Amino acid sequence: MKELIKADIDAFKTHFRGEVILPDDAGYDEVRQIWNAMIDRKPALIARCTSTEDVVQAIAFGRTQNLLISIRGGGHNIAGNAVCDEGLMIDLSLMKDVQVDVATKRAHVGPGCTLGEFDAAVQTYGLATPLGINSTTGVAGLTLGGGFGWLSRKYGMTIDNLLSAEVVTADGRQLHASEEDNADLFWGLRGGGGNFGVITRFEFQLHPVGPDVLCGLIVFPFDQAKQVITQFARFTETMPEELNVWMVTRKAPPLPFLPEDAHGKEMVALALCYAGNPEEGEALIAPLRGFGTALGEHIGVMPYLAWQQAFDPLLVKGARNYWKSHNFAQLSDGVIDAIIEYAGKLPSPQCEIFIGTIGGQTTRVAPEAMAYSSRDACYVMNVHGRWESADEDADGIAWARAFFAKSQPFASSGAYINFLTQEETDRIAFAYGATWTRLIQLKNKYDPTNLFRMNQNIKPE
Repeated sequence: MKELIKADIDAFKTHFRGEVILPDDAGYDEVRQIWNAMIDRKPALIARCTSTEDVVQAIAFGRTQNLLISIRGGGHNIAGNAVCDEGLMIDLSLMKDVQVDVATKRAHVGPGCTLGEFDAAVQTYGLATPLGINSTTGVAGLTLGGGFGWLSRKYGMTIDNLLSAEVVTADGRQLHASEEDNADLFWGLRGGGGNFGVITRFEFQLHPVGPDVLCGLIVFPFDQAKQVITQFARFTETMPEELNVWMVTRKAPPLPFLPEDAHGKEMVALALCYAGNPEEGEALIAPLRGFGTALGEHIGVMPYLAWQQAFDPLLVKGARNYWKSHNFAQLSDGVIDAIIEYAGKLPSPQCEIFIGTIGGQTTRVAPEAMAYSSRDACYVMNVHGRWESADEDADGIAWARAFFAKSQPFASSGAYINFLTQEETDRIAFAYGATWTRLIQLKNKYDPTNLFRMNQNIKPE
């Protein structure tokens, strides 16, 4: 690092109240590492912010030094946008505060919060908002790309529950964005993936949920996959919105409720959550057991907070991850056959294909009401490639791409931005669809120099 740049860094440190970490400092490697081990980038410096003013200072430093800037919330994004090579990583992961207004059912959330931390704070009062299904995911990245999970059929996407945001723009302004204030910016934040500024506080609408919910798994043998997935597809078209059922096919982990001879073999699991009275839910889920002859099930009433962490052991940090994703308005026989074909030749024991069911409230918002426009999507499929070593990359990536191509003819419009990998820049405009032209205009207004480009980038004209 040149002496002049070192002097500039020293000057920056005098105004920055957080921690500045350089490559030779203790903790550098730990802070720069993110969830997806396939991403191994080395920023020139890391600014660990503790306040909005720190964020303002960090953006100003990056802008004046002409540095590539990446923004880290939870560091969970599959494309690895949280970290950059030879630039400035603005780390928000220390800004974790959550303030709950029980009377208005609203929460103010810091950009470094994980889903688990947010859920824990609001479940104290029996409240929740739709989030994802892995508690270590960051609230900020999840929200800016759309956000969906167990509660989405009843209460919509995460962004449908975003009431306002505090934003620092590329030129250093601090703006409040809501339906009333800077409404165009608020429109873009809801799905725009961090293209328009750094959010330092989110305000969410909360809903009564739990604290206990009926949830769990029913696991079927893989030789029954066709009948199980077909019935799953039809059942989910008409089930009540309080109920959500997802499908995953993979090699069975050593779950205690499964016979030992099923461990490590392909299986089909239905994961369910009922966000209403558990006794009413029991009758509604009864038909699922008749989809086949189950290997085992683990269904009961448990804390919603625990269910939100149930899949964490399958998604721990440190493995290499590669995803491909499609939206579907419905699950046709063609895509079901493709799922079964490729689930029958998984390249790694950790690979899986899952169908996240949405629909319900998520489809009732107009496609152009906010940046996220995929309102015809009732299912989001993720081809989740996951393995331990770089030697497995070629086979795993080839498998994921082949299945993606095989299932593409049956997909609907759009794509889920949060599931796009770093190589899929050709799908960004397709992902946004009807809102793409307006997003470019918004980028021209709020970030004309494309300072924030470590994202699924909307390039200014």
